[in-house]
Amino acid sequence: MATQASNPPRRRRRRWLRVLLWLPVLFVAVTVAQVLVLRFIDPPTSAFMLARQAEAWGEGDWGYRVAYDWRDLDRIAPDLPMSMIAAEDQDFANHNGFDLAAIEKALDNNARGRHVRGASTISQQVAKNLFLWQGRSWVRKGLEAWYTMLIEALWPKRRILEVYVNIAEFGDGIYGAQAAARSYWRKDASRLTANEAARLAVVLPAPRRYSAVRPGPYVQRRAAWTQRQVRQLGGKAYLDGLD
Repeated sequence: MATQASNPPRRRRRRWLRVLLWLPVLFVAVTVAQVLVLRFIDPPTSAFMLARQAEAWGEGDWGYRVAYDWRDLDRIAPDLPMSMIAAEDQDFANHNGFDLAAIEKALDNNARGRHVRGASTISQQVAKNLFLWQGRSWVRKGLEAWYTMLIEALWPKRRILEVYVNIAEFGDGIYGAQAAARSYWRKDASRLTANEAARLAVVLPAPRRYSAVRPGPYVQRRAAWTQRQVRQLGGKAYLDGLD
């Protein structure tokens, strides 16, 4: 009798064990499907956009709206994606999602007690902005690494860059090249000048702190440097060489 009474709890434990064993498989299947679908379908929003909208509503700003308007890469002035590569990830065409040399340099710099430097690639930025939340927890960093590997495995480089140019935040609630061009200069993203593109690229680390339309000395210096780097990288020819 005691053995029979203990069977139902034992079966329940086995059932829960099977569920737990299947969870990693389900996680892999869902995340692969997410990334694979967005290779072909333009994302209607991103995790960061949703978080910013929720933040505004949480502050009682019910009229707040995110500015986002997708544009294919060939309808965006080449100077903008090139400026973003020059300013943030000059090894973009060659790495597999992680710039190990930049990571090593950042770790060494931080260990010396200097200003904290990041080493995120464009692929990592896409993973974080599109799928995850802000923060520095190990869980989020682990998920960022996982999504970065999937993106690099399932998307060509041009798609990675195209998505980044469209979901990057260029100002408070202003996401993507078209929304930035319209909000700041009342023009289409295809008509951005080299200087405007460079200014947009260099505000990305802190788009709510720096202004692309009213650049201070730092943004101006960085924009000039970025334009020189774009020329050294080869400009539009660099983009044409991406897979």
